[in-house]
Amino acid sequence: MNQTDLLQGQKPSNSIHMFRAMVGIGLLCALLIVVSYEYTLPVIKHNKAVALEKAVFQVIPGAVKRVTYKLTDQNTFEEMQGEPQKEQVVYAGYDANNQLAGIAVEASGQGFQDVLKLLYGYSPTDQKIIGFYVLESKETPGLGDKIEKDNDFLANFSGLDVLLSDDANALKNPVKSVKHGTKENPWEIDSITGATISSKAVGNIINNSISYWAPLLYKNISTFTGNQVSSLE
Repeated sequence: MNQTDLLQGQKPSNSIHMFRAMVGIGLLCALLIVVSYEYTLPVIKHNKAVALEKAVFQVIPGAVKRVTYKLTDQNTFEEMQGEPQKEQVVYAGYDANNQLAGIAVEASGQGFQDVLKLLYGYSPTDQKIIGFYVLESKETPGLGDKIEKDNDFLANFSGLDVLLSDDANALKNPVKSVKHGTKENPWEIDSITGATISSKAVGNIINNSISYWAPLLYKNISTFTGNQVSSLE
């Protein structure tokens, strides 16, 4: 056997060894990823729960306690314990006298870069949005992320009008973002110069969310006010 034949005979064997090594490395990497994910998942969930807890009190001024309610199949609300899984939930906030201060609602939708996840406070008695907080955002630093930092923009949500129609089945006026400096009505959001797309996204997300939730929350207000003492004492 000459040298050429010897080399040709070795090639398949070398290829097999290389393939096995690559498969082994791939399996090891996959295992490490799964182990890391399983290990960090409880920590991630805990951190998100803590962040949400703080955000609830931020979007409901005066709230010092919260109770989680889930929406039932009958479009009523009932108190629930533990962390939500797939349930649709809201967070009722109560002041130091166990009086309803507002209800916090999560909402999400497409922003300029990616999905925006928001939390806002709603007062069913005043029919106004009373607070706003960005839970997750990947908007452009220095531009789109101003929705989290711009004080003038955040001021839009200290009393944003979400008045219901006479039959309480829909908003009387849809929430919408308008060009900066042109706000004339209490249901409009004054956009941020240079971040119009992100501002408009916030307006759309809130309008879609509150259009769904406001009629339900308003019609079930006795559930939240009737339980405000018994649930917390």
